[in-house]
Amino acid sequence: MPIGPARMPLLDHLGELRMRCVRIVVCLLIAVCVFYMATPTIAQFMLAPVAEYMPQNADGQPALAVFGAFDAFQVRFNIAIWSSILACMPVIMWQTLAFFLPALKPKERKWFIPTFVIAVGLFIFGTVFCYLVILDPAFQWLTDQASGFANIVPQADRWIDIIIKFEIGFGCAFELPLVVFYLTIFEVIPYSKLRHSWRTVYVVLLVLSAMITPDSSPVTMMLLFVPLVAMYEVSMFAARVVLGKKIQQQAKEEAEEAKEDAEIEKEWEDRKKKRAMNRA
Repeated sequence: MPIGPARMPLLDHLGELRMRCVRIVVCLLIAVCVFYMATPTIAQFMLAPVAEYMPQNADGQPALAVFGAFDAFQVRFNIAIWSSILACMPVIMWQTLAFFLPALKPKERKWFIPTFVIAVGLFIFGTVFCYLVILDPAFQWLTDQASGFANIVPQADRWIDIIIKFEIGFGCAFELPLVVFYLTIFEVIPYSKLRHSWRTVYVVLLVLSAMITPDSSPVTMMLLFVPLVAMYEVSMFAARVVLGKKIQQQAKEEAEEAKEDAEIEKEWEDRKKKRAMNRA
């Protein structure tokens, strides 16, 4: 991949940004056209994990309902556009990372390909994890809330929309290890601070889980929170392995600073006591 110069006029930077945005848009348009034609198959695949909580049609497949003349087109278009975003996510990530690549130092550019591969892998892992593990218990809990007082009519746009939000939310949330790893590698946040503030981090992850999950279910929130905590700990372990000597040096420096602060404080207290005794 050609790498542009780090220093360019503003218009050249804007031109490169436009070029990469055009590539992303063209890729999305082609994917939308393809996925729009395959919408029925994609919809059945998306609904497979939650099919048992839906009424069945004559063919034994999950039956969705639309209530307007134009709702079917809207649902098909939404499925096509969001499926295209999921499928084109590697292209989107590649073009985004490539735009910032010239700003990196030569020794930092070696992280580009591993970062891209890991980012795509984590996103795919998040969507697969959501599809195989999360959707079934989430919809089971949600549909059980209607038992005894209401019948559920699976409205196409609502059900498809919430499944898509689940998939994208989990895919983005599973990028957490990469974010934490680079925050510590580039010392944006010191490793020791993240390690010692684990309680605060856990609370932030819990709030993040509540914000990402598209429903208000505590079940889905916890199903996201537990993997996020596990991946956070894995990323911290990876950072410790990579920065082993540097972390030990930082801990040693912090201990020396704490010792010096304690000595200064003790000396100050001794002076205060001597002044008090002299006044007495």
